[in-house]
Amino acid sequence: MAISLLALDLDGTLLDSHGQISERNLNAIEKARAKGVRVALVTGRRFRDSRPVALKLGLDIPLISHNGALTKHAQTLETVAVLPLPLAAARETLRVGRDAGADVLVSDDHEGLGVLIYDHLSGDNIAVHRYIAWAKRLHGDEEGRNAVRQVDSLENYLDHEPIHLAFSGRCEAMDQLAELLNSELGSNVKVLSTKYLEQDFTLVDVVNPAASKGAGVAAAAAEIGVGAEEIMAVGDNYNDLEMLLFAGTGVVMANAPLSLREIPGLHPTASNSEDGVALAIEKFIL
Repeated sequence: MAISLLALDLDGTLLDSHGQISERNLNAIEKARAKGVRVALVTGRRFRDSRPVALKLGLDIPLISHNGALTKHAQTLETVAVLPLPLAAARETLRVGRDAGADVLVSDDHEGLGVLIYDHLSGDNIAVHRYIAWAKRLHGDEEGRNAVRQVDSLENYLDHEPIHLAFSGRCEAMDQLAELLNSELGSNVKVLSTKYLEQDFTLVDVVNPAASKGAGVAAAAAEIGVGAEEIMAVGDNYNDLEMLLFAGTGVVMANAPLSLREIPGLHPTASNSEDGVALAIEKFIL
């Protein structure tokens, strides 16, 4: 059956190592859209951080962000669906993170552009400082001040349901934290890891247990009347797995972890620096 919906992850997939979309990828997407294929961005990024890409591409399907916890129109800011992290689970996640000595980041404001909240960061966690700096730099000085905000205490700030909580740091430390979060919080949350082994950097996102990229793609497909067998999804990381398995055609980037590339039934493509998205579009759609 022909592909009607193309679901694309951003970092490590559509975007190259400089955060840009190559000309070949852009051309392939335009050709796919000319054939009537709808395109959805499905990302672990916050809505605010992924919105510029959606606007650049002029997509007509709402942006699926925060690992499926928030689906929202990039142009109008209309919220289609939100699955916030329940307050009790958010506070427990904060407690577990604090006890483990981890730096906690809170994603909030599903009605607007979104804001990243923190209170203090460890001096030796270079990864989290780089992430905060990137989040500010992405939007420029003025908007960057609204995109990231420091508060005195996250314990006092968390009196409502946020979109999700996140931790970032070196891969080994974040693996241990993910295990601890799963052990202590169980089915009350979903813990998703995004690993960049070459940078020794991992993001651990804690979201509503019903949230996932797969669920987000399923909802988008249902809204436009597309079945799973008509979907192609492309991704490079563990938080993409549910989406890749849900789609009739799941495509894994060459820069993905080996364990992801070895899953039966998923199709390989080139890396994000070698136009892997364009190659997959050309093979399966064009």
